[in-house]
Amino acid sequence: MPSTLSLTPRPYRSLLSVPAINPRALDKVPQLACDGVIFDLEDSVFPERKDEAREALRERLPALARDGRTRIIRINDLSSPFAAADLDLVLAVRPDAVLLPKVERPQDILFVQERLDTAGCPPEVAIWAMMETARGILEAGAIAATGDRAGRLQAFVIGLNDLRKESRVLPRPGRAFLVPWLMQVVLAARAHGLCVIDSVFNDFRDEDGFEAECRQGREMGFDGKMLIHPVQIDAANRAFAPSAEEIADAKAIAAAFARQEAEDRNVITLDGRMIERLHLEEAERLLALVQVLENRKTMP
Repeated sequence: MPSTLSLTPRPYRSLLSVPAINPRALDKVPQLACDGVIFDLEDSVFPERKDEAREALRERLPALARDGRTRIIRINDLSSPFAAADLDLVLAVRPDAVLLPKVERPQDILFVQERLDTAGCPPEVAIWAMMETARGILEAGAIAATGDRAGRLQAFVIGLNDLRKESRVLPRPGRAFLVPWLMQVVLAARAHGLCVIDSVFNDFRDEDGFEAECRQGREMGFDGKMLIHPVQIDAANRAFAPSAEEIADAKAIAAAFARQEAEDRNVITLDGRMIERLHLEEAERLLALVQVLENRKTMP
């Protein structure tokens, strides 16, 4: 059974990584148009400042992104000396999700699930997993399957910087040699009802390159993209939003199945195309997502 956390439509088009140690960046969060924020305690925070970063989040997170955007805390590696205190912070401030770096085995998910459950953390606090090592990619299916038992597992996030370093794959246009691994993660996620987020694009000044990679990610099935700079937000929101053509098609499919003569049919014909009921499910998901985005526009 897929994770029930993944059934509620929620946009993840643009997830901006913000260093938890940077007060100026934290102060700007309420003005940003991203769908979610990843408050980073890992790579962007030096070891000697981990405590300071946690305290900054403890003070600020409750008031940040209360407008429907997803609040995610990326903790340190579970094998590090910082992870226990990071999880204590998660229990205290209760973000929407905790993002685990360098996940390589199902036990990583199950360990954090048990920690949250034992502490009485609300089930709405989800677990997200960074897929950024060779072993993690190879174990993607087994890791995704833990969502069937550990209901908190909600999403995979690709981390290509670490994966490139470990695999020694050279950078090439279109991420040519990485595509098979990316699709492996997408397939594993979808098989178990998980969301899946594409990796960062490192050169935030290369607008054309970023937009091209967003289009590629959308075509590959990703729900959105992890970002490193606010200038990337608008392009990601456009690329991963349903197009006008997709919305019109979804409405037509929903209307066709709503007709009385189609009530008991699993297959219908629409504009010369064979449409199955499974297409209706996807159309309804897309329209629900569109409604969430429209509602957000009207929020004060």
